[in-house]
Amino acid sequence: MNIAWFKDLTIKDIPLVGGKNASLGEMYSKLTSKGVPIPNGFALTAEVYWRFLKENKIDKKIKEVLKDLDVKNVHALSVAGLKVRKLILSAECPKDIADDIKKTYKELSKQCKKPNLDVAVRSSATAEDLPDASFAGQQETYLNVRGEKELLLACKKCVASLFTDRAISYREAKGFDHLTIALSVGVQEMVRSDLGASGVMFTLDTESGFRGVVLINASYGLGEYVVKGQVTPDQFYVFKDGIKKGFKSIISRRLGSKEVKLVYNKIGTKQEKVKVSDQKQYCLTDDEIIQLSKWGVQIEEHYDHPMDIEWAKDGQTGKLFIVQA
Repeated sequence: MNIAWFKDLTIKDIPLVGGKNASLGEMYSKLTSKGVPIPNGFALTAEVYWRFLKENKIDKKIKEVLKDLDVKNVHALSVAGLKVRKLILSAECPKDIADDIKKTYKELSKQCKKPNLDVAVRSSATAEDLPDASFAGQQETYLNVRGEKELLLACKKCVASLFTDRAISYREAKGFDHLTIALSVGVQEMVRSDLGASGVMFTLDTESGFRGVVLINASYGLGEYVVKGQVTPDQFYVFKDGIKKGFKSIISRRLGSKEVKLVYNKIGTKQEKVKVSDQKQYCLTDDEIIQLSKWGVQIEEHYDHPMDIEWAKDGQTGKLFIVQA
């Protein structure tokens, strides 16, 4: 199977589509009906990754390039990493896979009533979080990808990001064979948070581990800057028991500097300064903070453990969405 829609995936599908996409599928199939809004999308399966490598004979070449690599030698690591990424980016996607991607993208565009839909293209490794290793956050995400040609290129770039210098070095340090971990690619409708706000939400206090609160970090623009720590976001703590009892139980607010934001460019994204007047006010209302917290609690109850969640607010419609957990 080349492609799976989010609605057909659950958390049991990690070997097929990686942790990120399996979790998106789980939420889309189980929680959208309970009022948690998740933008629709689909995943390229791990089978696509293996076929792409094998049919272009890249798997053998990767083995050759990385054989006896000393990752402590920064120059050697840099040369090897670049070589592998070039091999991937210059290879052709098998025709039936490319056709499937185009067809499914067309269908998603049709469902979202937008020709040439702008999508987020996310990497989802089949070994993202293991007891002794965390691969999450090592691979790339591409935002505001539009049109078939751009989508196919972004999918290849995601595959190539499995072989950044950092990812190669990490696998070597943890004793993982480079060709035992596969990559699935998630394609998801974009939320226009470049015109709104976005951020992360944790269903515990990340400093103390206290599970009685929801912690929300929020900033203007697309969420990558909050995730990668490139801005100082607004911060809100909300009391969980109060939320469950229907109270507006915001414990604290801290204004972040929010000096820059990531917004749409003609293709991809660009950085923009945030107006001083916007920097001086919170980018979420109290009602929005409460709404996000309620969804955070719902998601935590569904998974039965604390969650790290990404959310986005569409600046065109004012609607909030959960885009990852």
